[in-house]
This record gives sequence, structure tokens and C-alpha cells, in this order.
Amino acid sequence: MSSTATDVVRLLTVKGETLAVAESLTGGLVAAEITSVPGASKVFRGSVTAYATELKQELLGVDATLLAARGAVDPQVAAQMAVGVRKALGTDWGIATTGVAGPDPQDGQPVGTVFVAVDGPAGADSGSAGGGKVEGLRLNGDRAEIRRESVRSVLALLLEELASEQTGNERAQDTERNGGF
Repeated sequence: MSSTATDVVRLLTVKGETLAVAESLTGGLVAAEITSVPGASKVFRGSVTAYATELKQELLGVDATLLAARGAVDPQVAAQMAVGVRKALGTDWGIATTGVAGPDPQDGQPVGTVFVAVDGPAGADSGSAGGGKVEGLRLNGDRAEIRRESVRSVLALLLEELASEQTGNERAQDTERNGGF
């Protein structure tokens, strides 16, 4: 259990929001990391491990034309996976991982190419831009290291989004308490 996963569960619990996970190269490791945190059942609805490319389209609604043109290892695919799992499981937040853990390249992408994505609520009064965010990674190491770092990275990206949203809400509450606008 990582402190990042613990912080994610804590912030989601405080906010009363829920999370779903779409995984490819991590094969369930993100869901396992989240569910290792006591109390995760209050916020974690479930996950879809869409390891096969066609399942990304069939289960998560990733555009078939995009998959055919670019393959599964693509920033737009990651973004659509996060949106798709959020919609499919009816959550406030969706996160996704797709990439190449090795040992061989895939879809013209070298080993260590990973995209992680977050999709969440867009709110005018939040500190976050809301909506979606994708981060591209170029990771080194063996298959296990690439997968572990992908888990760490997607949870860190989600935590960053949750914390920026929380900071915006806390600023608004502090301003109200102190008589400001």
C-alpha cells in the first residue's frame, strides 16, 4: 500500500467522490494498489482490465478508427479509456494506463512508452481545470519496473488533480470564513 494510494482514497472520501480504473499494461495493479487501502470500498467502484486492443473499443468506447490508425499506445487512447471507464462504471473520476512494458515494442512504440490519464468532474469553482489530463512517460527498467512506475504515475496524476481541486475548494471556504469574496 503506497502513501499516494492512501492519499487518493482519503481525498476521495472527504469529497464524497468515486473512482474507476481502466488498465492495459498494468493488468490490475492499479486497482490492487487502491484496494489495499483500508476504506477503499467507500470510493472505489471497480476496474476494467482491457489488455486486448479490441476490448478498449468494446468495453471502454475507445474510437475504433483511432485504435486502427495509432494503436493502443497513444495519449488519446489513454484519455478515452479514462472517460470510458468513468462512464461505464458511473464514477466521478476515471483513470487509465496504456503502454509497452516489454519485452518487445508494440504498435511502433518502444518499450517504456506509457500514457496515463485522468478524467474527472469539471467545475467552474474548483482549483482544477477538470475534465481530462494525460501524461506521457518514457520509462526505463524491466517489465516489472515499468509496470510499477506506471501505477505510481497514474496515482500521482490523480492525486495532483484531486489536491488542486481540494485546494481550490479550501481557498473558497477560507475566504468565506474570513469575510472575503
